[in-house]
Amino acid sequence: MAQRRIENKGAQHRINEMIRIPQVRVVSATGEQLGVMSSYDAITAARAVGLDLVEVAPDSKPPVCRIMDYGKFKYQQKKRVTKQVVHRTKLKEIRVRPKTGDHDIQVKLKQAREFLVQKDKVLISVIFRGRELAHIEEGQKLIDFLLTQLEDVSKIEAPPKHMGKRITCTVAPK
Repeated sequence: MAQRRIENKGAQHRINEMIRIPQVRVVSATGEQLGVMSSYDAITAARAVGLDLVEVAPDSKPPVCRIMDYGKFKYQQKKRVTKQVVHRTKLKEIRVRPKTGDHDIQVKLKQAREFLVQKDKVLISVIFRGRELAHIEEGQKLIDFLLTQLEDVSKIEAPPKHMGKRITCTVAPK
Protein backbone atom coordinates (compact mmCIF):
# COMPACT_ATOMS: atom_id res chain seq x y z
CA MET A 1 0.00 0.00 0.00
CA ALA A 2 1.34 3.46 -0.90
CA GLN A 3 2.11 5.65 2.07
CA ARG A 4 -0.06 8.77 2.28
CA ARG A 5 1.72 11.98 3.20
CA ILE A 6 -0.48 14.67 4.73
CA GLU A 7 0.80 18.19 5.21
CA ASN A 8 0.06 19.51 8.65
CA LYS A 9 0.69 23.26 8.18
CA GLY A 10 -0.86 25.29 10.97
CA ALA A 11 -2.96 22.39 12.26
CA GLN A 12 -3.29 21.74 15.98
CA HIS A 13 -3.54 17.94 15.62
CA ARG A 14 -0.54 15.66 15.28
CA ILE A 15 -1.03 12.76 12.90
CA ASN A 16 0.72 9.46 12.14
CA GLU A 17 4.55 9.81 12.43
CA MET A 18 4.24 13.23 14.10
CA ILE A 19 3.02 11.45 17.24
CA ARG A 20 6.27 10.90 19.17
CA ILE A 21 4.83 9.75 22.52
CA PRO A 22 5.69 6.07 23.19
CA GLN A 23 2.30 5.07 24.71
CA VAL A 24 -1.11 6.35 23.55
CA ARG A 25 -4.75 5.50 24.30
CA VAL A 26 -6.42 4.50 21.03
CA VAL A 27 -10.06 4.87 19.96
CA SER A 28 -11.15 3.09 16.77
CA ALA A 29 -12.98 4.68 13.86
CA THR A 30 -16.28 3.33 15.22
CA GLY A 31 -15.68 4.86 18.67
CA GLU A 32 -14.63 1.63 20.36
CA GLN A 33 -11.84 1.83 23.00
CA LEU A 34 -8.82 -0.20 21.88
CA GLY A 35 -6.85 0.60 25.04
CA VAL A 36 -3.30 1.82 25.68
CA MET A 37 -0.70 0.69 23.15
CA SER A 38 2.56 1.85 21.63
CA SER A 39 2.25 4.60 19.06
CA TYR A 40 3.96 2.39 16.45
CA ASP A 41 1.32 -0.35 16.94
CA ALA A 42 -1.47 2.26 16.80
CA ILE A 43 -0.13 3.70 13.52
CA THR A 44 0.13 0.18 12.11
CA ALA A 45 -3.48 -0.55 13.14
CA ALA A 46 -4.66 2.69 11.50
CA ARG A 47 -2.82 1.92 8.27
CA ALA A 48 -4.28 -1.59 8.24
CA VAL A 49 -7.76 -0.10 7.82
CA GLY A 50 -6.53 2.65 5.44
CA LEU A 51 -6.99 5.55 7.87
CA ASP A 52 -4.82 7.95 9.90
CA LEU A 53 -3.95 8.06 13.60
CA VAL A 54 -4.87 11.54 14.90
CA GLU A 55 -4.01 12.90 18.35
CA VAL A 56 -7.29 14.39 19.64
CA ALA A 57 -6.49 14.95 23.35
CA PRO A 58 -2.76 15.68 23.73
CA ASP A 59 -3.06 16.96 27.34
CA SER A 60 -4.41 13.74 28.88
CA LYS A 61 -2.16 10.99 30.31
CA PRO A 62 -1.60 9.03 28.10
CA PRO A 63 -2.65 11.15 25.08
CA VAL A 64 -5.80 10.01 23.30
CA CYS A 65 -5.50 9.19 19.60
CA ARG A 66 -8.30 8.30 17.23
CA ILE A 67 -8.21 6.27 14.05
CA MET A 68 -9.99 8.38 11.40
CA ASP A 69 -9.81 9.87 7.92
CA TYR A 70 -7.91 13.09 8.66
CA GLY A 71 -8.90 14.83 5.39
CA LYS A 72 -12.59 14.27 6.13
CA PHE A 73 -12.08 15.45 9.73
CA LYS A 74 -10.44 18.70 8.57
CA TYR A 75 -13.24 19.27 6.02
CA GLN A 76 -15.93 18.85 8.69
CA GLN A 77 -14.14 21.23 11.07
CA LYS A 78 -13.80 23.86 8.34
CA LYS A 79 -17.49 23.45 7.46
CA ARG A 80 -18.48 23.85 11.12
CA VAL A 81 -16.47 27.09 11.40
CA THR A 82 -18.01 28.60 8.25
CA LYS A 83 -21.51 27.69 9.44
CA GLN A 84 -20.97 29.87 12.54
CA VAL A 85 -20.56 33.06 10.47
CA VAL A 86 -23.29 35.47 11.57
CA HIS A 87 -24.89 38.00 9.22
CA ARG A 88 -24.22 41.58 10.26
CA THR A 89 -27.05 43.97 9.43
CA LYS A 90 -25.99 46.64 6.94
CA LEU A 91 -27.70 49.85 5.93
CA LYS A 92 -28.36 49.90 2.17
CA GLU A 93 -29.58 53.00 0.36
CA ILE A 94 -32.09 53.37 -2.47
CA ARG A 95 -32.02 56.79 -4.17
CA VAL A 96 -34.81 58.07 -6.38
CA ARG A 97 -35.94 61.44 -7.74
CA PRO A 98 -39.49 62.72 -8.23
CA LYS A 99 -39.11 62.37 -12.02
CA THR A 100 -37.75 58.79 -11.89
CA GLY A 101 -39.58 56.57 -14.40
CA ASP A 102 -42.04 53.85 -13.37
CA HIS A 103 -39.85 50.97 -14.53
CA ASP A 104 -36.80 52.37 -12.71
CA ILE A 105 -38.87 52.66 -9.54
CA GLN A 106 -39.92 49.00 -9.93
CA VAL A 107 -36.23 48.02 -10.27
CA LYS A 108 -35.39 49.99 -7.10
CA LEU A 109 -38.30 48.32 -5.27
CA LYS A 110 -37.01 44.91 -6.31
CA GLN A 111 -33.53 45.80 -4.99
CA ALA A 112 -34.96 47.08 -1.71
CA ARG A 113 -37.05 43.92 -1.32
CA GLU A 114 -33.93 41.75 -1.83
CA PHE A 115 -32.02 43.78 0.78
CA LEU A 116 -34.86 43.36 3.27
CA VAL A 117 -35.10 39.61 2.63
CA GLN A 118 -31.34 39.39 3.34
CA LYS A 119 -32.02 41.08 6.73
CA ASP A 120 -30.46 44.43 5.83
CA LYS A 121 -31.99 47.82 6.62
CA VAL A 122 -32.86 50.13 3.73
CA LEU A 123 -32.58 53.92 3.65
CA ILE A 124 -34.98 55.31 1.05
CA SER A 125 -33.95 58.76 -0.23
CA VAL A 126 -35.93 61.01 -2.55
CA ILE A 127 -33.52 63.65 -3.83
CA PHE A 128 -34.65 67.00 -5.27
CA ARG A 129 -32.71 69.12 -7.76
CA GLY A 130 -33.32 72.65 -8.92
CA ARG A 131 -37.01 73.48 -9.50
CA GLU A 132 -38.08 70.08 -8.13
CA LEU A 133 -37.84 71.68 -4.66
CA ALA A 134 -41.00 73.64 -5.48
CA HIS A 135 -42.94 70.33 -5.62
CA ILE A 136 -42.04 68.52 -2.43
CA GLU A 137 -45.50 66.91 -2.38
CA GLU A 138 -44.46 64.83 -5.45
CA GLY A 139 -41.53 63.44 -3.46
CA GLN A 140 -43.81 62.75 -0.51
CA LYS A 141 -46.22 60.83 -2.78
CA LEU A 142 -43.31 58.81 -4.16
CA ILE A 143 -41.96 57.85 -0.73
CA ASP A 144 -45.48 56.91 0.44
CA PHE A 145 -45.86 54.69 -2.65
CA LEU A 146 -42.50 52.99 -1.96
CA LEU A 147 -43.43 52.38 1.68
CA THR A 148 -46.80 50.84 0.77
CA GLN A 149 -45.12 48.54 -1.79
CA LEU A 150 -42.59 47.34 0.82
CA GLU A 151 -44.95 47.05 3.83
CA ASP A 152 -45.30 43.24 3.48
CA VAL A 153 -41.55 42.66 4.11
CA SER A 154 -40.62 45.71 6.18
CA LYS A 155 -41.51 47.94 9.07
CA ILE A 156 -40.81 51.66 9.29
CA GLU A 157 -37.89 52.35 11.60
CA ALA A 158 -37.60 56.10 11.00
CA PRO A 159 -40.59 57.92 9.45
CA PRO A 160 -40.11 60.12 6.35
CA LYS A 161 -38.24 63.31 7.18
CA HIS A 162 -37.57 66.33 4.98
CA MET A 163 -33.97 67.53 5.33
CA GLY A 164 -32.76 70.16 2.87
CA LYS A 165 -32.87 68.75 -0.66
CA ARG A 166 -33.99 65.24 0.30
CA ILE A 167 -36.67 63.24 2.06
CA THR A 168 -35.35 60.16 3.84
CA CYS A 169 -36.98 57.20 5.52
CA THR A 170 -35.44 54.04 7.05
CA VAL A 171 -37.15 50.65 6.90
CA ALA A 172 -36.06 47.44 8.63
CA PRO A 173 -36.97 43.81 7.83
CA LYS A 174 -39.99 42.37 9.63
